[in-house]
Amino acid sequence: MAMGGKPAAQKREAPQNQGSIDLEAMLVKTLLEVRQNRLDIAMKDIEALLKIYPNFKLAHLIRGDLLMARAHPLSTIGSAAGASQQQISDLREEARARLLRHLEQMPVNRVPKYLVQFQPEQHHAIVVDTSKSRLYLFQNDNGTPRYVADYYVSSGKAGAEKIKEGDQKTPMGVYFVTASLPKTQISDFYGSGAFPISYPNEWDRQQGKNGHGIWLHGVPSDTYSRPPRASNGCVVLANPDLDKIGKNLQVGLTPVVISDNVDWIDPRELAAQRSELSRRVENWRLDWESVNTDKYLQHYSRNFRAPGQNFHSWEDQKRQVNAGKTWVKVKLSNISIFGYPGNENLMVITFDQDYSSNNLRNQMKKRQYWKFDSNEWKIVYEGAA
Repeated sequence: MAMGGKPAAQKREAPQNQGSIDLEAMLVKTLLEVRQNRLDIAMKDIEALLKIYPNFKLAHLIRGDLLMARAHPLSTIGSAAGASQQQISDLREEARARLLRHLEQMPVNRVPKYLVQFQPEQHHAIVVDTSKSRLYLFQNDNGTPRYVADYYVSSGKAGAEKIKEGDQKTPMGVYFVTASLPKTQISDFYGSGAFPISYPNEWDRQQGKNGHGIWLHGVPSDTYSRPPRASNGCVVLANPDLDKIGKNLQVGLTPVVISDNVDWIDPRELAAQRSELSRRVENWRLDWESVNTDKYLQHYSRNFRAPGQNFHSWEDQKRQVNAGKTWVKVKLSNISIFGYPGNENLMVITFDQDYSSNNLRNQMKKRQYWKFDSNEWKIVYEGAA
């Protein structure tokens, strides 16, 4: 698993989720055979699946149904189970989620609208759709997203849009991988590894949201997967799937965008949005260099917040600082732009900033949140990333 920085040199990738898709293809084939009353063939297929994945609970449930069907007609998945009704319901939901992935085709020539622009060092991005129990992996293809693979996932027991500690919800927003925890550093409950993400982010804190410990992680060694709604807020994958995506995750760089219903758009729309926001950021940079404080402040919303500051205190500080400037130079690099799920008018823009003036020189990684309001993009948050 990556511990950060750049992985091996980028190249065109073959689909990574062959094992995951093979499992689901075998499972879907079996379910369709049951529907067609081809029970003997279904039994052979489910037993073949269990030889490969012996701890796949859903497959065991279906095998039990098929054994019972030799004596009594099947009515639904879980007819033969001795498990609790909640366990059976959970496994039925998993079957439904996996089946839908194969019955509903991936959007053709569409990409998630959130992946507006990668920065050059970001090699991959993750997009999670909690409503479909699906995680999508995209590669940075010269700044634009290219689909690589997708995987079944579990998420929060109480749904999406986490607000507070202990609400058992998965957060919605734009986050970044903050660490890589190998199996040796975590309990068996978290499976083959874990990747904490940056919840709560800057925007979450501004909205009064709290909580901690949201991870991408695996499953205990005695199971293959968990039901769609099974975690306390984390995004949970089968261990083989986590191992595959883990090779592509860069600590401090890889974005993890979580939505309860991913919107897919034409890449040309994404390009237009990229161009517009890049122009806005460039105008902000130029107005900062002009040392014209009024022009510079026009880029900020009256609802602007920074750590410990509102718009008025920010304005006072900038006017005081600029009074001592005779010249300013600002260079920006490694600019990324990501849309915010649940708020189509909000963008997260992160970049490396190299600032110099007649009396100061510094470098930092900065993050801004831009909001479209009254036909204009304005900065509503700014701070160190």
